[in-house]
Amino acid sequence: MTGKNEPEISVGIVSGSGLTFTLHGDYLTAEGGRKLTGRYTAVAENDRLLLKNEAEVIRPGDEIILTPSAFGSCSFTLHAVTIGVNFHWQRNEDQTFRGILKFILRGGQVTAVNVLPVEEYLVSVISSEMSATSSGELLRAHAVISRSWLLAQIDKTLRLSNAGEKYRTSFVTDTEITRWYDREDHRDFDVCADDHCQRYQGITRSTTKAVEEAVHGTGGEVLMYSDFICDARYSKCCGGAAELFENVWEPVNHPYLRKVIDAGSEAGTPDIDLTDEKNAVEWISGKPEAFCNTSDRQILSQVLNNYDQETHDFYRWSVTCQQDELSDLVRERTGIDFGRITSLEPLARGTSGRLIRLRITGEKKSMVIGKELEIRKALSKSHLYSSAFYVEKVEDQGETLFVLHGAGWGHGVGLCQIGAAVMGASGYTYRQILFHYFVDAEIKKLY
Repeated sequence: MTGKNEPEISVGIVSGSGLTFTLHGDYLTAEGGRKLTGRYTAVAENDRLLLKNEAEVIRPGDEIILTPSAFGSCSFTLHAVTIGVNFHWQRNEDQTFRGILKFILRGGQVTAVNVLPVEEYLVSVISSEMSATSSGELLRAHAVISRSWLLAQIDKTLRLSNAGEKYRTSFVTDTEITRWYDREDHRDFDVCADDHCQRYQGITRSTTKAVEEAVHGTGGEVLMYSDFICDARYSKCCGGAAELFENVWEPVNHPYLRKVIDAGSEAGTPDIDLTDEKNAVEWISGKPEAFCNTSDRQILSQVLNNYDQETHDFYRWSVTCQQDELSDLVRERTGIDFGRITSLEPLARGTSGRLIRLRITGEKKSMVIGKELEIRKALSKSHLYSSAFYVEKVEDQGETLFVLHGAGWGHGVGLCQIGAAVMGASGYTYRQILFHYFVDAEIKKLY
């Protein structure tokens, strides 16, 4: 992509049987260039899309494209967009966007897609993923990471398409489930707008000059390793050590995504083998020195938006379940009746101590599950903060309790957002932050 103009990106925002939206300013239809403004609803009827309001019904077919007459002065609001899907902060909110609004019809569902230039998308991502008042160096680092990840996904889609490969993310037998969740689930747009890809909430979240300067000041800059754009991942809190890509997603090694101890050399934090069960338990039981081991509310507010701040304990945490409660939960979340669960047995851990294979044994059935997000989904009504945990089985007044002692928030691969916030507040430059988490990568300007 070197030397090319800034690309456009298509972002899937929300799907439903009917989507209500408001056009602020004049939007032109692809069919005949009609001007539309005001409030409409897009619905599916007899395998066709309808646009309707109190005055009229428009029947455009199986796709609708609405183009703003002026990018800067026109916007649209999608009403009741679900954010944080299946996470503990899930909720609905109205969201406003700039750029092209497209509706597509698939399987009786209407999906709203926003098409806009990459750099404009990134201004929103930075403000949606964290506070727009974060330090300038953190904002620059995140701009480069978000741009790199996005363009790497587009390149990956092209490579898979050209190779004609059937991409699989799930391997299931009678005794084991191995599954991971990535943006390849999306076929009709490049990325989605939720945590599954990158949070993108249009111009709903307030931005600042600092965000715009961070994005445009690093315009076109990406992380590269050899001739490839880095698949630059990030999560909220690594828990003190970074995880390998292949332990979370497909079994591909990216040399720049290595185990990293999230601390400066002066901290003296030991680099121990966390794939070893005894070491992992000791690591999770302690609170080793790390950039992301902070309770500084001012720094945390840079990374945690209002609903993220509902999560207080993330560097080290614990969850307690009664035996019957756990058994019901796992049955509901996996669709598998294990009977009363008698043990949760760790079988394999990654470089951060995150579990990547876990045996669940009940009175009726025993199965091994992985990878990390599959484990997190099975053991929580939403998602566990991370799969870096060990299990303590406790007998309390005749009742069996399972206590999960854990570390970190998220998958732990690549940049640790809270760690990077601490680094930015401590005087590290955005390049130093990036090179700390992405080993031996380079920063290059593509456009």
